[in-house]
Amino acid sequence: MTNFRKYLPIILVILVAVLGMSMCNTYNKLGPMEEGIKAKWSEVENQYQRRMALMDQAVATVRAGANYEKSTLEAVVQARASATQVKVDANNLSPEAIQRFEQSQNALASTMKSLLAVVEAYPNLKANQGFLDLQTQIEGTENRIAMARRNFNEAVNGFNAYIRRFPTNLLSGVFGFSPKGYFQAESGADKTPDLNQKFGQ
Repeated sequence: MTNFRKYLPIILVILVAVLGMSMCNTYNKLGPMEEGIKAKWSEVENQYQRRMALMDQAVATVRAGANYEKSTLEAVVQARASATQVKVDANNLSPEAIQRFEQSQNALASTMKSLLAVVEAYPNLKANQGFLDLQTQIEGTENRIAMARRNFNEAVNGFNAYIRRFPTNLLSGVFGFSPKGYFQAESGADKTPDLNQKFGQ
């Protein structure tokens, strides 16, 4: 017992040192992982912004060539305005924030499908090479969005799994790290979108 007391201060110093190293290692791993998620989120935002820019071009083209689709055009413009109002702070990628963003973007995608579908009623648009090129760009952008979302989800999955492991789960909250939100898979999201098939071309 006397020997134990003799070595107790050394044992406590070792335990504190081990705990300190564990805390440092945890923090040093979580920080870069979170930054990686932010980088993936930035790419998600870039691709959605690209989609909006292409949608603006599509609206202008359809407006010029389809004079009687006012309600469709208004729905697209309104959905775009609503989507731009949903901002997500990269420092707060909570499940609730991701869900709000995803809902606004899904509404925008739905109106875009309606917009592109009106092409069938207007031979001048179906023959417009500029519009056909635009449609191809939109399809490519949808593929990029799917890839960016998948990469984001993979980064979030690794992060969320790590902060739930012991002893990280005891330290992550202390350092201010919390679980991030995922994009939810849409029906048919595992398949590459075929706009030509969707819009009857």
